[in-house]
This record gives sequence, C-alpha cells and structure tokens, in this order.
Amino acid sequence: KYTAIGLLGRATDTLDATGKVTEEKPYDQVTKGDLENVLQKFTGDIMQVPPLYSALKKDGERLSTLMKRGEAVEAKPARPVRVYSLSLQHFQPPLFTLDVECGGGFYVRSLVSDIGKELSTCAMMQELTRTQQGPFTLKEHALCEDRWTIDDIAQSLEDCTALLPGEPAHKKLKTEHLGEAAVSCE
Repeated sequence: KYTAIGLLGRATDTLDATGKVTEEKPYDQVTKGDLENVLQKFTGDIMQVPPLYSALKKDGERLSTLMKRGEAVEAKPARPVRVYSLSLQHFQPPLFTLDVECGGGFYVRSLVSDIGKELSTCAMMQELTRTQQGPFTLKEHALCEDRWTIDDIAQSLEDCTALLPGEPAHKKLKTEHLGEAAVSCE
C-alpha cells in the first residue's frame, strides 16, 4: 500500500520529482470529479508500461543505470499488473493525493503519469510513501526517531519477527579463532 502525491501539469523523464522536466501542460480544466472518474480505469487488472528509469534489466544492467549513462533504452512492453484499490484522498490543484493498494511489479510513478495523460494533461509523482508491505504497516511498525534506543529497537524487532511465518533460523558460525562461537540470525 502506498500514499502518493501527484502534481498535475508537469512531466519528467523519471516520472517523479527527481527527473528533468520534459513537458508542461495546463491543468485548470481538471476537476475533482474528473480525477475520481479516471481512477476507475486504473483499478483491477490493468496493463502498465514500466518507467524507463527503473530496476528492470536489459542485458543484466538496470534500465536506470543505462539511462543515466545516456544510452538509448527502449521502453519495455506493457505488462499485466493488479490494483486492488485506488482512491483520491485530497485534491488541491495542482496536487492530488492517492491511496494505492497494488500487487508486485506495479509502478506508482507510471500510474500518476498515466492519470495525467488520461486527463488530457500530464502529471508526475511528487512524493511517495509506502504505508504497508505484507503484514507490516508504517503506522504500527515504524519506529519513530525519538524511540531509537536499544530497548525499543529490540522490542520492535521482536514484534515484527512475530508476524513472520515460522521461526528465524539460528546457526553457529565457525570462526578462525579456536574456542569462539558466534550466533547469527538469517
């Protein structure tokens, strides 16, 4: 699950705020209702073209690495992805906030860009926060900086480990020095 903030009227080569602006278009015609209606087209099983700046690989190298070197990279073909839920949380043009629950291989940056195109403008992702991964939620499992103590970290690790299937494997490692034994978690 993610919370994404999109910016209407601007596109970048990376589809997010880190990239170079490639296009600017008016967005004044976009209403909250327009945006809500468009979201329905991006819910369920859809086809999505992954961004060129991504971890996908060509000849063993990440596309993002090739792009940064200035090499020509062809877009990967659209592939099936799943969006379990998609809702508009806030709309204050040019910014809009989405809650997205999606399957693996999904790119929220591509979603925001595609939404802009569907609205006859352009859009880029301004900010992205992962709010849940599997059983772990940001609200329940992230440890605030003021609680970065040994005791709080140990308790947090114990709480998170309890959510994982099975018990963690412990094994003794051989060391170069006789008589010493170390225990590690995998």
